[in-house]
Amino acid sequence: MIVIVDYGMGNLRSVEKGFERFGFDVKVTDHPREVENADKLVLPGVGAFQDAMEGLRQRGLIEPLKEWIQSGKPFLGICLGLQLLFSKSYEDGEHTGLGIIPGAVVRFEFSENEINGRLKIPHMGWNQIIFQKKDNPILKNVSPNAYMYFVHSYYVCPEDESVIATETEYGVRFASMIWHKNIFATQFHPEKSQQYGLSIIKNFGSL
Repeated sequence: MIVIVDYGMGNLRSVEKGFERFGFDVKVTDHPREVENADKLVLPGVGAFQDAMEGLRQRGLIEPLKEWIQSGKPFLGICLGLQLLFSKSYEDGEHTGLGIIPGAVVRFEFSENEINGRLKIPHMGWNQIIFQKKDNPILKNVSPNAYMYFVHSYYVCPEDESVIATETEYGVRFASMIWHKNIFATQFHPEKSQQYGLSIIKNFGSL
């Protein structure tokens, strides 16, 4: 069973439909017990970091999430679900995250010239990913320079750069996907990224 974590934020249905497209058994839930019993876990999300952490806290999901990820079973974070893995975020102040991946979530900061050159915040639309790690099982059949769909104003800065699976250029080169042991997480939205994004969903579901 693939469990998609519902903490009150995110495009849950589109992620669910992505897995259903390939015939996977998938369930959306906010119950800690069902999270604990998942075979694979997906943490999606769109919105503010602090609100997301509060949503997880209110539903009693923080400790079950941490314990489940540390169990070694396959985990996929999407967009805000990537950022929540980190130690802290500087979105609207400083806020503590799940602390699974050491590092911080920071905002894009552009000069006036860069802004005039049409670099806008949020970073929204199609952009390329650049592979940094070989043999990533969920990037099977994905082009090394594939375009993925992004919507975000903040990006992650891992302390250990070896966890970076892909990078993307937008004023700076930032980590657009991480892979560490059983943890896979993307800043882009695979469920909105057409052929290659759906390949990621299929590959994760098939692990």
